[in-house]
Amino acid sequence: MKPLISVLIDTYNHERYIEQAVLSAVEQDFPEDDYQIVVVDDGSTDRTPEIVRKFAPRVRLLQKKNGGQASAFNAAFPELHGQIIALLDGDDWFAPGKLAAVANAFDEHPEAAAVSHGYFEFHHETGEAKLRAPERPEFISLSTAESARRAASLWPFLVIGALTVRREVLQRVIPISEALAFCADAPIAWGAMALGTFLLSEPYCYYRHHSANLHAVNQANREKVRRRMEMNERMFVEIEPLLIRMGISREAMLASFYPQWVLVSRSRLHYFGGSRLETLQTEMRSFRAAYTNPSLSYRLFKYLITGTAGCILSPRQFYTLWNWYGQHDIARFPVSLRKSS
Repeated sequence: MKPLISVLIDTYNHERYIEQAVLSAVEQDFPEDDYQIVVVDDGSTDRTPEIVRKFAPRVRLLQKKNGGQASAFNAAFPELHGQIIALLDGDDWFAPGKLAAVANAFDEHPEAAAVSHGYFEFHHETGEAKLRAPERPEFISLSTAESARRAASLWPFLVIGALTVRREVLQRVIPISEALAFCADAPIAWGAMALGTFLLSEPYCYYRHHSANLHAVNQANREKVRRRMEMNERMFVEIEPLLIRMGISREAMLASFYPQWVLVSRSRLHYFGGSRLETLQTEMRSFRAAYTNPSLSYRLFKYLITGTAGCILSPRQFYTLWNWYGQHDIARFPVSLRKSS
């Protein structure tokens, strides 16, 4: 018989943390025969595989060459036998009762393709744990522009470690582009929201912040900051065609992830530059997301003034001017031209 749940732990050079992650899965108050634990090691060069092997045969270790988080998910998926997949990073850990809570939620909400929940944001250097949780349980989806806007605001609660999905979600998302060396859980999260996700308000995992996190980059290290920004931008590039394939409407996409995509692109272009074409693409994306029925006068303003400036100025010059323009509140448009709600 197949297990009900597969716990997938992805790891890379987590020798300081992996034992706690694995133990948190092994020690769940859930029937042992009803769940499997698979650890996929993305080419660690430290003692991570050695530590994981101590838990055999209860825990299965898959090893591969280093290729990033997306490649780890892609390699592990064929080895997962459960109808529900619980995701966990090798430097995070489950709280007691995690698997029972999500299994119950799936039973109570058969319409949900995924279940996620609150978590504790644990800061390794200080030992401080901050509660991050939605105000109330709720079902989120991308079915309409309004529901998609709400789902986007709750996306932070679909972090890896909190997100558990039905097998169908991964079948729709895998293979994930291996360009996503990290942030590869984002397509899974957006695929889950596209099919419908139930959020629990209780915290059932710990999300660890530490100096080696790929997202915890020292701002003085410009190359690593650039890589993080480029990876965040690539994440949205990969999400767009996924949602189109899943039948999500243009209106829902414009209301949900487009505004966040614009912010990421503007930041990268402002600080690190790029092509003038990228500036124009970003601003047209912003325009489509912000205005559903703009007047002719505003269209002309956007296309002629903003478009011309984007063609003449470098991205860094353009966004320096853009920031100055916004700070001085140069123009105010009549009510009929304001951003639609």
